[in-house]
Amino acid sequence: MSQEDIQNADVDFASGMAAFEAKHFSRAMQLLSPFAEQGDEQAQHLIAIMYQNGLGVAQSDIAAYKWMRDSAQQGYGLAQHGLGFMYLEGECIAKNPKKAVEWFTKAADQGLQGSLTTLAIMYDQGNGVPQDSAEAKRLYKLAGFDEMG
Repeated sequence: MSQEDIQNADVDFASGMAAFEAKHFSRAMQLLSPFAEQGDEQAQHLIAIMYQNGLGVAQSDIAAYKWMRDSAQQGYGLAQHGLGFMYLEGECIAKNPKKAVEWFTKAADQGLQGSLTTLAIMYDQGNGVPQDSAEAKRLYKLAGFDEMG
C-alpha cells in the first residue's frame, strides 16, 4: 500500500465514522464495510449495530450477530458488551445467560462500567451464574457504585 492509499483509507474510515455519528447510515455502511471485511473491530462493531437496528441497511439478526461476534472475538470491549447483551436478551441469537456472563466478563475486564453493572445484577439475581451477593457487591463497587442496598 502506498502512502497515498493509506491516507485515502484513513479519510474513508474517518468519513465512515463521521457518517455514522451524523446518522447517515447508508453512507456509513458503504464506507465502513471494506474495513469490517478487512478485520477492523471498530468498523465491525458499527456494522453490527446498523444490521441489528436496520440502519441504512435491511435489518438482519444473522449479520448483526456475525459482525458483533467477529469484533468481540478480537477483544473490542464495546462489541463484547454488545454480544453479551444479545445473549442476555435473546436478541439476534438464542438467549443464553451463561454465554452472556462470559462476554460481559471479558468486557468488564477492560473496565466497561455497563458490563460490570450488568454482571453485578446477574450475580445478584443468579442469572447465568450461581447467585452470589458478595460477587455482586464487588462488581458494583468496581463499576463505581457505593454500597448497594
